[in-house]
Amino acid sequence: MTDGILTHAQIDGLLAEGAVRAVRPLDPVQRQPTTLDLRLGTEALAIRSGFLPTAGTVEEEVADLVEERLPLEDGAVLRRGRVYLVRLLEELALPRGVRARANPRSSTGRIDVFTRTVVDRHDRFDDVPDGYAGPLWLEVVPRSFDVRVRTGQRLNQSRFVRGRPRLTDDELAARVVADDLVPGGAPSAVHEASLLLGLSLEADAPGAPVGWRARTDAPVLDLERSGAHDPHAFFEPVDADARGALTLEPEAFYILASAQRVRVPPDLAAEMLAWDVGMGELRTNYAGFFDPGFGWGPASPDGARAVLEVRPHDVPFRVTHGQPIFRLQWSRTVEPCAVLYGGETSAYQDQGLALARYFRAP
Repeated sequence: MTDGILTHAQIDGLLAEGAVRAVRPLDPVQRQPTTLDLRLGTEALAIRSGFLPTAGTVEEEVADLVEERLPLEDGAVLRRGRVYLVRLLEELALPRGVRARANPRSSTGRIDVFTRTVVDRHDRFDDVPDGYAGPLWLEVVPRSFDVRVRTGQRLNQSRFVRGRPRLTDDELAARVVADDLVPGGAPSAVHEASLLLGLSLEADAPGAPVGWRARTDAPVLDLERSGAHDPHAFFEPVDADARGALTLEPEAFYILASAQRVRVPPDLAAEMLAWDVGMGELRTNYAGFFDPGFGWGPASPDGARAVLEVRPHDVPFRVTHGQPIFRLQWSRTVEPCAVLYGGETSAYQDQGLALARYFRAP
């Protein structure tokens, strides 16, 4: 079998053979080009701390940590700074040779909701081992806003992997040229199947901000009300100083964008990687998956910018325009993807600096 990330067609096969099972029928919108969106179950457990169930099941090991149980069928508010655990509606019975990775969805990361997927008897977050059979749980920590959620909402997604899908550095360097993966601007480096890319501190249009900073006094954000919230109630605009620099304040949450635009062809997928701590204490993303078709094709002829979810730690951190700040790691898919990002359910094709889908246009 071909190594690579499974595409829409193979995910359909997993569903047909029962490798992905759901308490309730799947919604068509859950199936993306190389990912499957996962849905919140019926109850959120407010717990004292996050944990990894290395020796037992999640259900066994969470029992001593539960402080409150919140039914989600009619919706409940998750308070910022608290840790919650939710069993998802989907569970897995993966065949041998197939493993999975999970990430927050883009719309989840852009509202500073930190999520990590947890599975039984495993010592890593967001990682589902080869052949895993069992339930999926989601740790949810709202960082900036109180959020109202309910059963069936999609905060995270899973990508299924066979073998060793990463490109070599030489293969990636060749594809950068052949497929114009970074139109209009070269990456700073190619290393470990990754392109090192920079930060934009130039506005999309005259008078527009270069980024957004989360407010500390925002109202509850209702995740059922897409496109309904006033962005200025939740974020304040930020601009570069006279020297073209921006100082990021410790533990504040920022929405910024990449300097380069990116194109993902049908036979590749990418993942944004966390900031290298050797370059500074700065988290640059929560969500990370880039599907085939992102920034590709006639709907996005010049590519699309990556949106960054940035939180500095410990000390103020000064950044400048074009400064390398994140990496995109590239992998091959098992076959060219017939269903590409950019359809009716794709919210961020051809994007510039974009807030989450829950907000009206600024």
